[in-house]
Amino acid sequence: MVFALSLSVAGAAQMPTGGSFTNSIGMKLVQIEAGGFNMGILNTSLPEGLAKGRHQRDGDPDEQPVHKVTISRPFYMGVVEVTNRQYEQYDPGHRHLRGKMGFSIENEEAVVFVSWHDAKAFCEWLSKKEGLPYRLPTEAEWEYACRAGTTSVFHTGDSLPEAFGKNVRTSWYPDPERCKGRAEVVPLHVARPLVHMIETPANVWGLYDMHGNVEEWCEDWYGAYAGGAQVDPVGMAAGDFKVTRGGSHSTQLYYLRSANRMAMIPEDRNWIIGFRVVLGEMPAGDYLPVPPAPLHQQRVSQRIPDDITEGPDPSRPYFSGPLQYVRIPKGSEGPIFSRHNHVPRIVECGNGDLLSIWYTCVSESGRELAVVASRLRYGANEWEQATMFWDQPDRNEHTSSLWCDADGTLYHFNGFSVAATWGPLAVLMRTSTDHGKSWSKARVILPEHNRRQMPIESIFRTQDGRILLPCDAVTGGSGGTAIYLSDDNGQTWTDPGGTIAGIHACVAQLRDGRLIAFGRGDNIDGKMPVSISSDMGRYWKRSASSFPPVGGGKRPLVLRLQEGPLMLVSFTGRQKVKVTDVSGRQREISGVFTALSYDEGESWTNIRLVSHDGPDTTVEAMDGRPFKLGFSTAEPGGYNSVCQGANGLVRLITSRQLYTFNYKWLSTPPPAEVQR
Repeated sequence: MVFALSLSVAGAAQMPTGGSFTNSIGMKLVQIEAGGFNMGILNTSLPEGLAKGRHQRDGDPDEQPVHKVTISRPFYMGVVEVTNRQYEQYDPGHRHLRGKMGFSIENEEAVVFVSWHDAKAFCEWLSKKEGLPYRLPTEAEWEYACRAGTTSVFHTGDSLPEAFGKNVRTSWYPDPERCKGRAEVVPLHVARPLVHMIETPANVWGLYDMHGNVEEWCEDWYGAYAGGAQVDPVGMAAGDFKVTRGGSHSTQLYYLRSANRMAMIPEDRNWIIGFRVVLGEMPAGDYLPVPPAPLHQQRVSQRIPDDITEGPDPSRPYFSGPLQYVRIPKGSEGPIFSRHNHVPRIVECGNGDLLSIWYTCVSESGRELAVVASRLRYGANEWEQATMFWDQPDRNEHTSSLWCDADGTLYHFNGFSVAATWGPLAVLMRTSTDHGKSWSKARVILPEHNRRQMPIESIFRTQDGRILLPCDAVTGGSGGTAIYLSDDNGQTWTDPGGTIAGIHACVAQLRDGRLIAFGRGDNIDGKMPVSISSDMGRYWKRSASSFPPVGGGKRPLVLRLQEGPLMLVSFTGRQKVKVTDVSGRQREISGVFTALSYDEGESWTNIRLVSHDGPDTTVEAMDGRPFKLGFSTAEPGGYNSVCQGANGLVRLITSRQLYTFNYKWLSTPPPAEVQR
């Protein structure tokens, strides 16, 4: 039977008592009885075709341990997601977002472009309007209601009928270089598939679209599951991300499973997340305990070493390395992966520690991609095991950048996608004033998921005090790099509008105030392009550099050294580079090299191979691939990162190794080849 709300003699609404009811804004809810279930991944092996591809077949690590959950009180849940018509009774201004990027135009489509805070505010408005306790579901309530007594992958069994599918694929939308354009825009009508006007099947408890259509905000802060039986769990007391559930259009079936967990920064608004409401008092369960901090945030010294400015004798060349910093156990299959670790950043913290971050994944475009970190403590000889640094679950985090200001403040910038791929990225920023022991809450600084917003290397403060943040402007191998500027320490950002030649561009400022940048791709006359801007990035003049072009899996670097010259780090590629040795002879080298400029980029000298200049040794490059490090060969590729410490030592990391050298080594000619 269907019951409507009734009013008491005092005019306050009474809680419904029937199996379903329709409220004052036309929202139908059904009663979900109290009960228990096993929460988490219940299948030891997923059916063929559901596994994400090249890694785990038994669900994600955050879906374990499976634990018994008791929902002690019944509650009512919306049979469909909140629609535009319903939401705009609360917020009429949302109408201008209908059709943004093509999605959710009609009244009965699920509302999107709503943050977690928006969803909460809607529930509070509805509660006040009706005098009843509307809210978002807890994560446990959501999975309990979705399963509806089932233990299978979906509430439909171990497969999902075709009617649930809406653009079931890895989507690059709206990137024009990689997506199928408007063909990837699908209608988001609730309880309705893409074809015909029939209803998408409900689960046995009468709930529609629990698998797909749009993701749904939940009440909980995201955190790891705890083992043991729980009653009315409410997640973590605090966190960085709010849980979303159910999966959406434009994603793979794997992420539509009943057990699958996702989460997002609560401020984000995008075209795949909406919400549904429940009616009932908030459960009184206990919050889960706060997990220990990751290793790189534990026991971080707050003392500045007395000898932090001391180093090797600056009058003598110094070189050490390689020292491997990517330390992940072999066979690690999530959330940290031993398979593909790439695109690092390194800084020296104010306490002398080195901190490096990079992404770890199976597929660079996958939802599993996350950011990890490792610390080399001051005075230590070995990097610590990698631990998680930043991971919005099931969001592609492309890519990261790390910078240490002159006052020791650390800045972390990260792009993040709505789902998979690095096409539609927004950008967040965090800061640390205690050498990375703790971090501020993430703040979204570039909120529109778009191109031109993939943070890369070469953050610095300009001569007039602004922070300069380079970001890839495109998703492909050529097309350029953008910069963003902030004159209020990262509170607000502007895009000057110009585009540097080449992606992954490294940027520095010349003494006369102009900017200089070197990029990968957009080659000119077979050479790596160099771009110069006289107006802080509004326009860039491009020309051919004297260096070979940089190919895939590599990026150039440029850094203003404390000693004054500019230092460039790049790769020889297919074109050999000649160095002039200590005897005055020239010889060819292959691999990563450095060069110095004493005339603000007009010319480059002192080319050196990043190597110990000794007999060949076998060293691991990116993802464990071997290469020969020796007299004429160095690492053949990698996404380098560089910083210079308080003692003048330059720290260069590739995608796996750390090399350390001083200015005297950079400026000294390499040794001559031994005559046999």
